[in-house]
Amino acid sequence: MKLALDTNRYTDFARGAADVLEVVRRADEIVLPFVVVAELRAGFRAGTLSRANETKLAGFLGESRVSMIWPDEGTTHVYADLFAHLRRAGHPIPTHDLWIAAVCVQHALPLYTRDSHFGHVPGLARL
Repeated sequence: MKLALDTNRYTDFARGAADVLEVVRRADEIVLPFVVVAELRAGFRAGTLSRANETKLAGFLGESRVSMIWPDEGTTHVYADLFAHLRRAGHPIPTHDLWIAAVCVQHALPLYTRDSHFGHVPGLARL
C-alpha cells in the first residue's frame, strides 16, 4: 500500500498513536507532500522541542520507503480545478490543504488524514 500522510497523521505517528503506527507500518511507500513538511517544521520552530522534533522528522524522511512530493506544472492545473470545484460547491478548504489534495489527486495517492473537509475533494481517496 502506498499512502500520503497529512500533518495531523504524522503528528499522531510521532506521538506513538497505536492505530496510526499500525497503518504506517503496513505501508509499502509513504509520501509526505511538501506542505506537510513545511507545516511540521513551522510547528517545530514555534514549539519548545524543535531540535528533537526535527531530528525525528529527518530520521523518518531518511527511511527508504519515505519520500517527499513536490508540485509541478501539472499540480497547478489540478489545484486550480479543485479550487474552482470546491468554491462552486460551497466547500472551500484551507490553502495548504488544497495543495496537499492537489498533489495527492495528481498522483493518485490516498491521503491518511483526520480532517473531514478533505471528503469534499473530488478524486481524493482517504484513509
